[in-house]
Amino acid sequence: MLCEKYGRILNGDTMTKSNKYKQIYQELLEKIHKGTYSANSIMPSENELSEMYDTSRETIRKALTLLAEKGYIQKIRGKGSLVLDVSKLSFPVSGLVSFKELQRSLGRESRTIVYDFGLIHPDPWLAKQLGVDTTEEVWKVIRAREIQGERIILDKDYFLRKHVPLLTKEICENSIYEYLEGELELAISFAKKEIVVEECTTEDQELLDLHNDQHIVVVKNYVHLEDATLFQYTESRHRLDKFRFIDFARRKQ
Repeated sequence: MLCEKYGRILNGDTMTKSNKYKQIYQELLEKIHKGTYSANSIMPSENELSEMYDTSRETIRKALTLLAEKGYIQKIRGKGSLVLDVSKLSFPVSGLVSFKELQRSLGRESRTIVYDFGLIHPDPWLAKQLGVDTTEEVWKVIRAREIQGERIILDKDYFLRKHVPLLTKEICENSIYEYLEGELELAISFAKKEIVVEECTTEDQELLDLHNDQHIVVVKNYVHLEDATLFQYTESRHRLDKFRFIDFARRKQ
């Protein structure tokens, strides 16, 4: 009995310590978002933070490491932790990721709002994008992505029903790709992307928080399965002031 009680005490103490760095991470993150620690400034040192939070340097170091992994700070030897400019969200150009996967890397409060969902027959323009005729059945999904209380992405997804027999609103509110790969076992392989700046439409104005913006960044995705079959066309419409589109390039000799 004594050993069991002692074990519970140890486990509880370990749990408290393991959670403390996450709590400190959240508090530091909130201060970065609020501008308490502004972009390009140096955060307090590990010693100073240890005193502020009445904890060990090891716990502080774990919290700072998590901030660095999420892209909020850059540790510079001899100087400390530099706060990075997070006013714009980094959006990978070359990757093929779902919004749910992007959410995890952002570390910000977000949700998906489904405005329109159902089966349609494509008009001639959409049929051309999908490489089918107008008699094909297509799933149409219109969703806004809200991050920290603002609707800043409008995703317009179209999936060929012959590859995606069933889709529900609940799936669309969660993660379509998680369902396609996990439940339907589709092998999603690659996408051709096109990035353009267009004038905002009435739909953009109604479904996004654009304020007075007149233009929007549109990422068009033509997504293929492993056998190179095109099964999805997407227009992902992003608010201009909230994103930077990043890629990695290596020069060939």
